[in-house]
Amino acid sequence: MGHAVITAGTKGLGLKVTEAFLEAGHQVTVSFYRDEQRAVQLKQRYKHHNLHLVKADVTNKQDLTRLIKEATEQNGAIDFLINNAGPFIFERKKLMDYSDDEWDLMIRGNLDAAFHMAKLTIPTMRKQGFGRIVNYGFQGANSASGWLNRAAFAAAKVGLVSLTKTIALEEAEYGITSNMICPGNIIGEMKESTIKDSRHQHDRHTPIGRSGTGEDIARTILFLCEKDSDMITGSIIEITGGLDVINRHR
Repeated sequence: MGHAVITAGTKGLGLKVTEAFLEAGHQVTVSFYRDEQRAVQLKQRYKHHNLHLVKADVTNKQDLTRLIKEATEQNGAIDFLINNAGPFIFERKKLMDYSDDEWDLMIRGNLDAAFHMAKLTIPTMRKQGFGRIVNYGFQGANSASGWLNRAAFAAAKVGLVSLTKTIALEEAEYGITSNMICPGNIIGEMKESTIKDSRHQHDRHTPIGRSGTGEDIARTILFLCEKDSDMITGSIIEITGGLDVINRHR
């Protein structure tokens, strides 16, 4: 079994990823930032598993450094890096209406954080000859699609596409893979729901007839992290159920 670091893994899509790694028998270090109550609840629910929680702001380099330091001290070398955290501005507005602070938040949280986490974890992955890195994007990120009213987030994630692919090329010789998954329109309670749950709730907007769930994301990430998934690297994998996410509000 290995050691996974999952950022923002106490709720939302990250929760199902954390649960999947724990239930597969892995050691897991999870970061959280504001919601300490959810962190405590998760720790209590998995008190018989090897789960370590660290409070960290992914936009802060010092916090990320401390996160990796504590993770390594607690559970040893890191095998799986899941960059689940990614700030998002829900208000829909054009680029000219973004403030400098909002722009900086999107870039720091969605691109800079992945750079710092890679720098902090890849050296050990190289030494052990194994590593799995998974980043998050959005539908269309692979072709640098424009996303109306999401300019800052989209720009950061498109930059992350290139970073993901570059790491894949540079680190392949060390047994390290680097991939990106792109969730569809998974909102509300569906982020923490199972596939079975979603099959009981018809979604007329998604071509396959059901909403995506946190389990859809988690099972894909677990597959990418398997030892025999080393042929899959530098890939941008969309998990949308056929929904055209970025154009649905036009």
